[in-house]
Amino acid sequence: QVQLVESGGGSVQAGGSLRLSCAASGDTFSRYSMGWFRQAPGKEREGVAATGGGLTFYADSVKGRFTISRDNAKNTLYLQMTRLKPEDTAMYYCAGTRALRGRIWYEVSQWGYWGQGTQVTVSS
Repeated sequence: QVQLVESGGGSVQAGGSLRLSCAASGDTFSRYSMGWFRQAPGKEREGVAATGGGLTFYADSVKGRFTISRDNAKNTLYLQMTRLKPEDTAMYYCAGTRALRGRIWYEVSQWGYWGQGTQVTVSS
């Protein structure tokens, strides 16, 4: 089983940038499809971006601003976030799965492995 640890969160002003990282251990990282989710207070967890099978997926709210990438040699997943908005404020979670169905990549139930989260706060 893979273990996931996020880092890189913090506080930034609107329009700024952050890069999140997710370090994986315990299994062969390249076997997993990987994703980023976020959860704001009082809201459900939502899919932000995912990568698997050579494809990438993005939520409409982050397209053109966020970029998901991975370095299999370093067992690390990244989320480059630019032009951040206050509505991007949330806890961000890294997730992994061995069986991604791309059409419904954003469904939380597809993802069996989760990190503990890293907080992103964007002030206006």
